[in-house]
Amino acid sequence: MTSKQVSTVFGTTHSVLGVMEMAKTCTPEMGIPEMYIRPEHEPPIQLDETNTPLPTIPVFDLQSLLCGTASTELEKLYIACKDWGFFQVVNHGVSSQLLEKLKLETEKFFNLPIEEKRKYQIRPGDVQGYGHAIRCKDQKLDWGDRFYMVINPVKRRKPYLFPELPSPLRDTLESYFSELRKLGMTLLGLLGKAISMDMKEVENLFEDGMQSVRMTYYPPCPRSEQVVGLTPHSDATGITILNQVNGVEGLEIKKCGVWIPVTFLPDAFVINVGDIMEILSNGAYTSIEHRASVNKEKERISIAMFFNPKFEAEIGPVKRLTSSENPPLFKTMLMEDYFKDFFSRNLDGKSHLEKMRVKSFNLYS
Repeated sequence: MTSKQVSTVFGTTHSVLGVMEMAKTCTPEMGIPEMYIRPEHEPPIQLDETNTPLPTIPVFDLQSLLCGTASTELEKLYIACKDWGFFQVVNHGVSSQLLEKLKLETEKFFNLPIEEKRKYQIRPGDVQGYGHAIRCKDQKLDWGDRFYMVINPVKRRKPYLFPELPSPLRDTLESYFSELRKLGMTLLGLLGKAISMDMKEVENLFEDGMQSVRMTYYPPCPRSEQVVGLTPHSDATGITILNQVNGVEGLEIKKCGVWIPVTFLPDAFVINVGDIMEILSNGAYTSIEHRASVNKEKERISIAMFFNPKFEAEIGPVKRLTSSENPPLFKTMLMEDYFKDFFSRNLDGKSHLEKMRVKSFNLYS
């Protein structure tokens, strides 16, 4: 296989791990390894001289959204998904006790010796596991250690990943996944309803669909302005539910050409519209580019759960949303092929969504 072919196969050629260990020895006087330095990094927006508050993403009470007379709230949700692509949800029904237990077990996992975590390391030709997937020469790395795995369908789970996690973490994650599946389907139903999809259509696509999770540990960095915790990208998902595990912020979204830090409410989840939901809505919803910054002094831990259609489902604009006046903006593709295509390339803004876009031609040019 040639080097050109290697860079386009599903997965990766090799992986690295151990940012946590390296970060422990970093000081302001030391230089950051070249593979982590991002000279093109754009700083986030700052408060102006009048201390005008930064814009914040919309917040929704789930129980208010589910109320029988919630048409006004549903309209607000539609506008939030169209204008922001992000929102926070409170009163979501996931117990604070479970979230606290998850926090403790996740912290224990990331504090395991590197030798113990190495058994979960991403294997050649794959993207699941612990560490960074390296797909090409001179690839810039994110300042964080992550553990990514497919958790549904259960038959797709790697036998050396989830089943081999420490049993307290595994049991806690299983309870968490169960709660978030319910929340995820509820939210997908609401987003579908707001664009005139009925629940049956949503269920046919997403019930028992492809779900995955990414646990990430971002160590502090004395030169945090030189690194990125997570490369700017849009999620190739239906929706993503983000849990800011230890309360340290770092999520930034790109709106109107500037990076805006997201301020989290306690015990809230941040929900973002993924590329698939933008495709299904035929562009009515917006999948927003986002990234993770790094704190100079504090560690940050987050858990993102990704909700996608079934592998055998077709991804494309919902037919009732298209017409001769409103033609499809995106191609239709099997979820299995969409998934493989996404993971064969590096994160790069919204490039994967643009690949799905139908190219229009000006007959008069």
